[in-house]
Amino acid sequence: MPGTDATDYDLAVKVVLDELPDLPHVPELPGRGPHADLTGRTLALVSELGADLQPAGWRLTDAPGIDQRRARSLLAQDLDAVEEQSQGYTGTFKIQVAGPWTLAATVERPRGDRVLADHGARRELAEALAEGLRDHVADVRRRIPGADLLVQVDEPALPAVMAGRIPTASGFHRHRSVDPPRASPALEWVFAAVTESGGTPVAHCCAPDVPISLLTGAGAAGVSVDLDVLPTSSYDDLAVLLEQGRPVHLGVVPTTAPARPLSDGTVTERVLRLLDMLGLDPQSAASLVVTPGCGLAGADPEWARRALHLCRQVASALA
Repeated sequence: MPGTDATDYDLAVKVVLDELPDLPHVPELPGRGPHADLTGRTLALVSELGADLQPAGWRLTDAPGIDQRRARSLLAQDLDAVEEQSQGYTGTFKIQVAGPWTLAATVERPRGDRVLADHGARRELAEALAEGLRDHVADVRRRIPGADLLVQVDEPALPAVMAGRIPTASGFHRHRSVDPPRASPALEWVFAAVTESGGTPVAHCCAPDVPISLLTGAGAAGVSVDLDVLPTSSYDDLAVLLEQGRPVHLGVVPTTAPARPLSDGTVTERVLRLLDMLGLDPQSAASLVVTPGCGLAGADPEWARRALHLCRQVASALA
């Protein structure tokens, strides 16, 4: 969500609870800086590994640095705000965390270069993430006791990791590609931690080449994708998930205000055309969730609210 301070965060929580009564979530406001972005937010959960900010970004350290402690404090304040405004809530509630491969591609080792370059460091980071996620799920459940938690594991960098497109620190080379058998275990640890904690893991990736079968095979209950970039070759995977009643979060609402006004009818027709291509009708796709294409942090506040409202209207029309 857009915003740069605590007041913006309180407003974001209110907007989410007002516009998404059936599936609210803990908002993220990366505009507040690296302590609140996807990587910093997730490192705040990893209790067994230290980290700190360097000029090149987040780096693992022997002990938690001031920046990691600040990220943890900010997360705790945000959860306080969510807890206060969601008193008495019952139903599905979503939280988000960066996946192990996106972390490995964005966090540096103590001696430099990405964690991605070191097999042992990758394993250690993924295991620490899984353990920290267990504690985080328990904390959110304590704060919102009526919540049935849906945990979105964000893996925007996974396709680039698997294709060998992540640059080294020098920028002159690329890290070696990671094939599916080697990519799966880290995902399995994280998804299992969510499931064993009583949550439902859903993998989110808004890249065109999202490896749906890898993610679901590793334990994700479902996937979250951006229809604008998803190739038709992935449609069969979506159809299988919907037929099985597994979550499919379909990004069909723009993340920033379009040049021309967008109606809920237009978006609804688009979803219906897709379901028709898949050989499904809305009644047989009850596990479909309508979402923005990706995060709304780059939108203005007016469009962020409008986008969430559109999602709710389209879901209502489909139902």
